[in-house]
Amino acid sequence: MPGTPEEQWRTYDEFAAGIATYRLPDADLSGRELTVALDDGTTLALRFDDAETATCNGIKDPYDAVAVREDVFFVNFPRTSVEGEALTVVFSTTTHRALAVRSVIGAEDVEGVPRVSQTFFSATTDAGPPSGEAPGPSRDLIGKRNLYRYSPDHLYEHVYVSSQRYAWQCLEGVQRGHGDMDLSTVWKFSDGLYLFCFREFRIAVASVWLHDLGYGLRTTGVFLGLTGDGRSEHSRAGGHIYPLGTVAYPDAQPV
Repeated sequence: MPGTPEEQWRTYDEFAAGIATYRLPDADLSGRELTVALDDGTTLALRFDDAETATCNGIKDPYDAVAVREDVFFVNFPRTSVEGEALTVVFSTTTHRALAVRSVIGAEDVEGVPRVSQTFFSATTDAGPPSGEAPGPSRDLIGKRNLYRYSPDHLYEHVYVSSQRYAWQCLEGVQRGHGDMDLSTVWKFSDGLYLFCFREFRIAVASVWLHDLGYGLRTTGVFLGLTGDGRSEHSRAGGHIYPLGTVAYPDAQPV
């Protein structure tokens, strides 16, 4: 929060430690091949070589995957082939819809701009003809207030205030008492499944989450940011969602 002294503000690696405790188990995509066609005209030719390594457009990188639902996979590529960059892909094996997020750490700080930028793509896969609506920006979370429990020592509250901003505060953990309002992006992937991404101003970190607000009430995510000593680092995350309620704005609607 604005009143927190700078020397008390925790670094990315400090608050991320243990934040994957309640993450859903990893999925092994060994042997699967998939071509993902992005809406900018480019394609991702993916081959999952084993449980930890994949080849994307001829370049090998590590990956981690989670079956968020039986037919929906959250796959992150914490790229070692490119410094300070990550690629996250979500795809469905039934609708053959997909989305992708490219996260990049900027070369230097720019006043008033998050250090980590993100680019979003709607996509389809070559596993079959696409069905249902294409993933895209959504206002469905505006007004919602949720708790997120990532571990016995990580409890956060989120309030989604507009299509561009969300507010957060830490209720348990090393950031207890800290909070802020940061840039965010929400896309609807399918019924009850929402991509949620944030980009912080005060520290160099951004995240990609897939919230299951349907029957699962689980969230799966990843972070990309700079540690306290300036190294780029990728972290897995995940946990349980506890909805607290929703407010509706009676007059002027949020942006």
